[in-house]
Amino acid sequence: RALAALDLGDMAQLQTRLTSFLLEFSQTLANRAIIIGQNTAQFVISLGVMLYLLFFLFRDGVALAASIRKASPLGAHETDQLLEKFTSVVKATVKGNVTIAAIQGAIGGVTFGMLGIQAALLWGVLMAVLSLLPAVGAGLVWVPAAAYLLLTGAYLKGAILLAIGTLVISTVDNVLRPALVGKGTMLPDYAVLISTVGGLSLIGMNGFVLGPLIVALFVAAWSLFSDDKMQPS
Repeated sequence: RALAALDLGDMAQLQTRLTSFLLEFSQTLANRAIIIGQNTAQFVISLGVMLYLLFFLFRDGVALAASIRKASPLGAHETDQLLEKFTSVVKATVKGNVTIAAIQGAIGGVTFGMLGIQAALLWGVLMAVLSLLPAVGAGLVWVPAAAYLLLTGAYLKGAILLAIGTLVISTVDNVLRPALVGKGTMLPDYAVLISTVGGLSLIGMNGFVLGPLIVALFVAAWSLFSDDKMQPS
């Protein structure tokens, strides 16, 4: 009667439903794995291109800056101001990203160590590296770890890891990024947040730098032209 009430009396039907559920679940996991793999490959390629270009920028940076100053239609003072703004935004954005990744990795590693998870230092470093991936993040490590703890009966440890991961690790980026990047770029917090999110949605990982950079250069150019208009002729 209980099986009949639950509509589970037909074992063949139950087996069919269970098989269908497992197939859908495996397809979802496969799709997620493909997305993660694509994002990881994109990150590796972007990192390689960035390092390649960085070598030439370090080698030819002075000559490139001189060429920009020579070709700029603006005055020498205005051109220097824009170049200084460009440099400060890039430095602040890269420094902010690395700092946030280190903080997330440190919090994750300490949490793993407190919960008695082996190789906590290794997991912390891995979370720091994955934090640089916009679509993946440190959750690729702590979410499966929390699920494993819950499934193996360590409910308290799993709940603690889930709470810290959701409320602390995942929110560090949204809380600290506007402050860290905005301090170096002299942009308001809302401008940093909107430009970063908008850059990520439009151009992917490079939007971390290009989003705030475009806004900062726009503000700098606006200030230059506004000051020029206000000066008496």
